[in-house]
Amino acid sequence: MSALTLYNYDLDENCYKVRLLLSCLGVEADQVAVDVMPGKENLSPRILAMSPFGALPVVRQDDLVLYEAEAILAWLARTRDPQGRFLPEDPAAFGRVMMWLAFSARELDAAVQARSTAMLDTPGDIDALRAAAREALRAMDDHMTRQHIDGFEYFAGAEPTIADIALFPSFALSRDYNVDHDAFPALRRWARAVRKIDGFITMPGIPEYH
Repeated sequence: MSALTLYNYDLDENCYKVRLLLSCLGVEADQVAVDVMPGKENLSPRILAMSPFGALPVVRQDDLVLYEAEAILAWLARTRDPQGRFLPEDPAAFGRVMMWLAFSARELDAAVQARSTAMLDTPGDIDALRAAAREALRAMDDHMTRQHIDGFEYFAGAEPTIADIALFPSFALSRDYNVDHDAFPALRRWARAVRKIDGFITMPGIPEYH
């Protein structure tokens, strides 16, 4: 079996999700830097052959090529985490994790787009995107308020899962599109818990404190 290869852009929060899980799992991967800005290398024939819309991250191992961060997180958890820490086997816990993965890909896409519009000058209605991002973060904060009352530190229960890995960047980077963390006290507490996960790494733009 060949080495795992990650096609990566350091400032992309979806790429960061994968780098973060790899670090938490202690898994090494060969990283291939993709010049998204200003080079638009993600739209080159080489990347488009693996990811039809040029979306990063992409992982490759032998004949397997995967894109979409949430799919990659689930695959890594299944193939590189034999103890099932980050994607539990228990049906109820598994369902909760997958629910928040879907939330990350759907409702939190507004946060990803807001940051891209604010930081990388991509087209978009920044006010509408920021409002949608705030709404998604408010739903997350409400959930974590309930979780804390019930004695849980993480989104799907007492232990961190790929749900936390998928959700963390959009909150941690929200100041890039002018959404302040002070409005989300439960998420600030949760972010501190995420930082305590063994193997945690950061990325440019994430403040040291939340």
